[in-house]
Amino acid sequence: MPDFLLEIGCEEIPARMIDPASLELRERVQKLLEREHLSATGAISSFESPRRLAVLASGIPAAQSDVTEQVTGPSVNVAFKDGQPAPPAHAFAKKAGVDVSQLERVTTSKGEYLAAKITKKGRSTAEVLSELLPKEINSIYWPKSMYWRKPSEKFVRPVRWLVALLDREVIPLEFDGIRAGNESRGHRILTDGPIVIPSAGSEYVESLRAAKVLGRNEREQQIRKTLDAATRTIPGARWREDKSLLETVVNLTEWPSVILGGFDSQFLELPKEVLITVMRDHQKYFAVEDAGDKLLPHFLAVLNTDGDPRGIIRHGHERVLRARFNDARFFWQTDQKHPLRERTVWLKNVTFQKDLGSYYEKTRRVQRLCSWLCEIIRQRGVQVRPGIVHKAASLAKTDLTTELVKEFTELQGIVGGLYASVQELDTGMPDATRQAIAQAIYDQYKPESMDDSVPRSVEGAVLAIADKADSIAGMFALGLQPTGSKDPFALRRQANGIVKTIAEKKLPLSLTQLFADAREAYRGSSAERKFSGEIDYAGALRTFFRERLEFYLRDVLGFKYDVVNAVLAVGSDDVVGAIARAEAVTKVRPSADFESISVAFKRIKNILRQAAETGKQVAPAIDANAFQEAAEKELALQIPRAVETVDGFRAQGDYEKALIEISKLRPAVDRFFDKVMVMVDDERVRANRLALLQSLLKEFSTIADFSEIVTEGKESKESSKQ
Repeated sequence: MPDFLLEIGCEEIPARMIDPASLELRERVQKLLEREHLSATGAISSFESPRRLAVLASGIPAAQSDVTEQVTGPSVNVAFKDGQPAPPAHAFAKKAGVDVSQLERVTTSKGEYLAAKITKKGRSTAEVLSELLPKEINSIYWPKSMYWRKPSEKFVRPVRWLVALLDREVIPLEFDGIRAGNESRGHRILTDGPIVIPSAGSEYVESLRAAKVLGRNEREQQIRKTLDAATRTIPGARWREDKSLLETVVNLTEWPSVILGGFDSQFLELPKEVLITVMRDHQKYFAVEDAGDKLLPHFLAVLNTDGDPRGIIRHGHERVLRARFNDARFFWQTDQKHPLRERTVWLKNVTFQKDLGSYYEKTRRVQRLCSWLCEIIRQRGVQVRPGIVHKAASLAKTDLTTELVKEFTELQGIVGGLYASVQELDTGMPDATRQAIAQAIYDQYKPESMDDSVPRSVEGAVLAIADKADSIAGMFALGLQPTGSKDPFALRRQANGIVKTIAEKKLPLSLTQLFADAREAYRGSSAERKFSGEIDYAGALRTFFRERLEFYLRDVLGFKYDVVNAVLAVGSDDVVGAIARAEAVTKVRPSADFESISVAFKRIKNILRQAAETGKQVAPAIDANAFQEAAEKELALQIPRAVETVDGFRAQGDYEKALIEISKLRPAVDRFFDKVMVMVDDERVRANRLALLQSLLKEFSTIADFSEIVTEGKESKESSKQ
């Protein structure tokens, strides 16, 4: 079986777009091959660099297999007249491409019909791919696309060449006016002219390597190796590990090398956050530190070439960085002329969102919300300093008016925290108080991802939650909630941050109350007049945060999907409680008693559902005089005793003991289903037994919906007597 290669060569693709596009192209090719019955017997891999996306499939059929299928035609009654084939029979035979004498009769549920066996000859793989691959290429999602010849064919950057091979055979493929061949391109600077790809196998990667183009993993290894080598020239130094920056420079290079540069140590007077941001976000440089994480006056730049023997490139990078650092120092010094406390009123001229007003208005709302949150968690036993939170909230957004943040927007929040730590915030304020306020301001945007840390203090956590909640509440009230893949205001990320912060800080907060308070903070404002009256605000947020909590429990904490479903079916308002309940269910579920109870609860749910569907009444209250069997009397006696014990454990937050106590009902529940017929003809007895089951389900489904748990053994089928 031949190997297959597709390479799309183009102008440089933005680094952030390469990985998702490469993955999508590989998945599209794989699905295309499967759909067309051309599945690869070997691996399907991808190869990507700034100037190309490629897919390699090992061992695919040279052609589709012939397929024989039976096609049904007209009924026999219509197809024959006086025992002879009528025009409908001849028409069907012609359409099927067979003689009328080859038609067969088949019996279906609708009667006897004519049928014909048709053999569909498989097409060659080259023909199939030539026809279908352009559609797949054109369907790749790009955040931004370009088109320059046909409006119907677009790509992220102009396509310059195509390689499409089955072993050594060129597939006659065309996209955007470019016909596929067997010629690729090597490194833009280090090689001249096209390179011939001999075949679609391993020779592709070898040919590119010879033309100074390495695969992604090789590039990363090469960068790490050369970063280490360059850093070793400075005693006691190490380069600052930065996963995101490493991924970026990997996708900016095809043949990477590293140079070590330096800068004047006087710039180390600036905060390291400022220096690192300038190097990392603006210049794509790695910072260099000593063993104590102290910044050193050096940087590492990754080049897309084979080195800088004369030092010309290094000198240019040092000159550019010096200018950027000078700008940063100038902005830092200029900003100190107007301390943060003077800048609060300046926020009136900074728009938060066109319908939600200015950042000054947002600051006032967040302050009110912070006050409410502080009181709530204080009453529930959490130590918090409301004065710290209130002052931090009043100054949190003032750094948006600073020159440093205007130039380096990545530093918003961080700059505010740094300025607050060195400025006088109030006359006579103790330094420890000022530093606590500065820390809360510094952490206000945390966590910015699930990999990021949450705010360090409770005060910072309250500020971060309130800030995010205000944004989400306002956007939802306007009807600007995320839809599908669109989330222009990053509300999912902010909601994830709220969930993670509440979880890790173990804050006793209700999401429903949080967003009711956040909505209340808008009352009487000009923004409120623009809110949509057609939106179910509470319902939309409840659904939204259930999804965020489900994501956190399953994808971040790693709970099984059925455990998550069972826990969230009971409630998703209390983040900390939901996590504790999920942990308890995970610990208890391996026991035989718990598995049996889970099966029983499924059975109870089914019985109650069927009773409702057939109009069977459930007694409004359990009547002890209506019991006839010892098993139902025993179960009725055990339920209230167990409820009292379970409620006690649940009130203490000891969900594991509560679940174990519920599991102890297993013998009584098993005897009930063995001895008692629920769906009897006597309406009074049936209604009472249904009420008993409903009580059992209701009382013990406050921790998790056990019917959602997937049991390993076979579930007991409902007995015919039920």
